Amino acid sequence: MSGRLVVCPTPIGNLEDVTLRVLSALREADVVACEDTRRTRVLLDRYGVRAKLVSYHEHNEQARSSELVGRMREGAVVALVSDAGMPLVSDPGYVLVRACVAAGLPVEVLPGPSAAITALVASGLPADEWHFHGFLPRKKGELREVLSHPDGTLVAFESPRRLPATLALLAELDAEREAVVCRELTKAHEEVVRGTAAELAARYASAPPKGEIVLVLAPG
Repeated sequence: MSGRLVVCPTPIGNLEDVTLRVLSALREADVVACEDTRRTRVLLDRYGVRAKLVSYHEHNEQARSSELVGRMREGAVVALVSDAGMPLVSDPGYVLVRACVAAGLPVEVLPGPSAAITALVASGLPADEWHFHGFLPRKKGELREVLSHPDGTLVAFESPRRLPATLALLAELDAEREAVVCRELTKAHEEVVRGTAAELAARYASAPPKGEIVLVLAPG
């Protein structure tokens, strides 16, 4: 079989969300490229998958991509995973996919968990037209511009520490704008909190949440 890249999404929290196709791909791959070999090993051990792991993260993408493309040219099958969710979506992988495309190597993308999609559906806000921003900017001016985006529902990642300030700015821009804070999706302490920008700003002003956050905002 010719060499190729298989992009494998992994669970965003609950390990039972991994798909059978992903497990099969991980078992068959000659090497699995992952952000953190320790975190990926936890998933593989859960399902008895024995695979050779190599690190692939933002600090070694260029060098590792060249190495992996070379292996695929020699016939190796490489599986790419991130710590959680779909690789490339606010996670490493773009450099490797582009390198494969440039080299004429097949790139197979398997469907699976996505924090952005899960939060969008759970929010109860319009899902027919939406915009994913990734991690929100830290600078207030840039953040203000993103939050003022009028086209469709906005889905973004935010740190728990910065969430209160982000919600305060959102309330300043439009106190009645619908917003949803999704916390620890698919995990034991999953929480989806809906309300206006003003309501959520007041809720989290003195008690920032803990865990991974996805913020969903109604169209401006």
